[in-house]
Amino acid sequence: MADTATPEHSLLLTGLRRAEADLNRIVVGKPKEIRLALTCLLAQGHLLLEDLPGVGKTTLAHALAQVFALKFQRVQFTSDLLPSDLTGVSIYRRDQERFEFHAGPLFCQVVLADELNRGSPKTQSALLEAMAENTVTVDGVTRELPKPYFVIGTQNPAEQVGTFPLPESQLDRFLMSISLGYPDHGSERELLRGEDRRDLLRDQKPALSADQLLSLQKQVGHVSASDALLDYLQRLLAGTRDPGRFKLGLSPRAGLSLLRSARAFALLDDRNFVRPEDLQAIFVAGSAHRLVTRDGGDVREQANRLLKDTVALG
Repeated sequence: MADTATPEHSLLLTGLRRAEADLNRIVVGKPKEIRLALTCLLAQGHLLLEDLPGVGKTTLAHALAQVFALKFQRVQFTSDLLPSDLTGVSIYRRDQERFEFHAGPLFCQVVLADELNRGSPKTQSALLEAMAENTVTVDGVTRELPKPYFVIGTQNPAEQVGTFPLPESQLDRFLMSISLGYPDHGSERELLRGEDRRDLLRDQKPALSADQLLSLQKQVGHVSASDALLDYLQRLLAGTRDPGRFKLGLSPRAGLSLLRSARAFALLDDRNFVRPEDLQAIFVAGSAHRLVTRDGGDVREQANRLLKDTVALG
C-alpha cells in the first residue's frame, strides 16, 4: 500500500478520501460513524443502523450510494410486507406462453431496509440468502445479485410499538451495527443554518465508480495480519465466550468478520498491515449486535469493558 503505491492505487485512495469528505459534509458531526460505515462497505459486509427516527440514517444510506455511483433502492418494512415484495415474482405471459421474472428491490447495489424490525419474521428471512450468498432464489431458480452489494438495515428501538425482534441468524448477517445518535450542539446548528440535506444529495457527484469500489474491496484481502494480531483477536473472542460475562459469545464466523473489518479499516489509512488499534476501532461495532450479556446489562458497555481488559501483546 503506502510503501508499494501504484498510480492506480493512489487514484483510488484519493477518491476514497474525497468520498469520506463528502459524506462528512452531508452527515455532519459523525466522522467516527461514517468511517465505520465506509469500513463496512469496503469489507463487503452489511450495516445495521439502530437509532431513533430522524437522526440521519436514511440520509447516510443515500449518501453512501451517491458517492460510489451505486444504484439505490429503499424498502419500507411494514407488518404486511411479503417476501415476494422483496425478491420479485414470476408472471405468466400468455402471449409468449412462458413465465417472466420481475425482479424485486433486492436486485439493487444498495438496498435500504428501512425499519427492518417492523417486518414480520417471514419477510425478514427473505433477506438471509441475499445477504449471505449474494443470490436470490425464486421458484427454484437462483439468480445472482449485482456487485458490489450492500444492505443497510435500520432498526427502531425494540420498545417502540409494532416491532419484531431480529433473530440471531439475521443479526449475524450484519457485519457491523452502529448508532448515529443526536448531533452535538455545533453540528446541529450547522444543520439548522445549512443547506437542505436533500439538495446536497441531489447535487452530489460520485467520488468513485462501482468498479473502483470493487477494486478497493479486493485490496482489503491483501492487507496482512501478523500472528501477534491474530493472538490478540483470539483473546478477544475467548473473552466473549466467558460464561460469567456473556450468555452468547462470538462464533468463528464473527471472528473472521472482525478480521476483515480491521483489514478494511487499515486500508482506509492506506496501510497494508493491521494494527491492534484497527481491531479496537471496529470491535464494538462488529461484535455488540452478536453478543448477549449474562445479566441483561448494556452490551456495548460490556464489549468496551472487555476491550479495555484485554491487552494487545507484541
